[in-house]
Amino acid sequence: MIDILDKLFDAAPLLALFITISLGYVVGKLTIGQFVLGGIAGSLIVGVIIGQLDIHIDTAMKSVFFALFIYAVGYQGGPQFFRSLNRRSLNQLVSAFVMCLVGLICVLVSAWTFDLDRGTAAGLAAGGLTQSAIIGTAGDAIAKLGVSAEQIKIMQTNVAVGYAVCYIFGNLGPIIIVTWFLPMVMRWDVRKEAVKLARELSGGKAQLEPGQFNAVRKVNTRLYTVSADSKAAGKTALAIDQDLQDAAVESVLRNGDELAASDDTVVQAGDTIAVTGIVTVMKDVAAYFGPESKAPDQFQLVEEQREIIVTKPQFIGKTIGEMHDELGVQTRHGVYLVSARRMGRDLPNLQGLELHKGDELLFTGAPKDLDRVQSLIGYKITAAAVTDFVFFGVGMALGILVGMIEFKVAGIPVTIGTGGGCLLSGLLFGWLRSTHPQFAALPTGASNFLRDFGLAVFVAIVGISAGPQAVTTMQQYGLTLFFLGVGVTIIPQIVVFFFS
Repeated sequence: MIDILDKLFDAAPLLALFITISLGYVVGKLTIGQFVLGGIAGSLIVGVIIGQLDIHIDTAMKSVFFALFIYAVGYQGGPQFFRSLNRRSLNQLVSAFVMCLVGLICVLVSAWTFDLDRGTAAGLAAGGLTQSAIIGTAGDAIAKLGVSAEQIKIMQTNVAVGYAVCYIFGNLGPIIIVTWFLPMVMRWDVRKEAVKLARELSGGKAQLEPGQFNAVRKVNTRLYTVSADSKAAGKTALAIDQDLQDAAVESVLRNGDELAASDDTVVQAGDTIAVTGIVTVMKDVAAYFGPESKAPDQFQLVEEQREIIVTKPQFIGKTIGEMHDELGVQTRHGVYLVSARRMGRDLPNLQGLELHKGDELLFTGAPKDLDRVQSLIGYKITAAAVTDFVFFGVGMALGILVGMIEFKVAGIPVTIGTGGGCLLSGLLFGWLRSTHPQFAALPTGASNFLRDFGLAVFVAIVGISAGPQAVTTMQQYGLTLFFLGVGVTIIPQIVVFFFS
């Protein structure tokens, strides 16, 4: 069996890669109590095992998928990153710096005390601090040390081994510290505080699970048969809209035929009309039109939900109520504001909410009515979840170029590498998307796939490439490396917690 697999993997190395990812995620789903290893660590461990067959995979693939992973991470964090750059975030930035510094000191002391090579030390940092990105940046740095190709391969292999040995407690340790040790010391009820914070951040709304939606609608459409003695009989559609304010005639059915409802369309007794409006208004319109009726078979009323970005200077700085009044009934009729978002966050849809440039307003209405309003407010975001490959390609290329920049500090060449460059580029383009949504589209599903699959492929190749060297390293350091990882995981957390 081993011989057959060896021949298959020699003929098709990609077969070994995808088997590693598949089995890695199976291993990652195994639970011990409430602890789950995770697919990334599982892929690394399975990769090291399969790598014993001495499989050769092009290392360029590793760099490509690591770049995709780190770009997606930056893209998703871009809006929050730039929004948090203010005085109030200074404490968090300092704490993050101290966390990195203390973690680095722990790794350096461990390496000097126990004579770890550079690769093993980097793996200790990656696993103990659960930072998979360190694997990529360390691999790039090791490749530039100016040593022999054999030494480079051994040290890059040891990065993967150190990560695999230290990652398990690196993942479990923070859970123990945060859920048991620190609450015990500080006498905190973490669950109570978490529930309270979740309620505050969601604006008092429950977080919906996948497949769930809010069944309560702000805008509704109903059909009515116009009675002879109703207030609507003999009036134009625009006049009716002016009477009702937040409800509009969308379609008129007369003698079984549908009429295109324009502003000048006169509603007659016996007509069946489709009316769309705010729910609070719709409850009283039956007295205005007549009895509610059933929609005829095959009847459709096509409306659209459209996100419009506020860019016109006349509305920036004004409230939603002021915008509503300035547009006037003749312009805004048939268009209803459903929600508002700013920098990816929902805003209360209140009359007194002040509009900023770049705010996303979600409207409901007929396409022709939305077109009329859109030209006065700004531009629309396409509803299609399509990746903007122009900006995606530019973003990746820019990240690689930035990663190539090299400068010297005290005679030592320093570069952030492809990983750091793509991270910065991802942050920039993620922020650009949040402020100018017509550019750099990368749907959430696509960015999640790039992030997860990119890291899985990268880690799997790292594990497979480790091969037989992994056994040698584990025999050399044994449990010592594991306990060093425990120290690297726990010490920085406790120090930084009390520092902060």
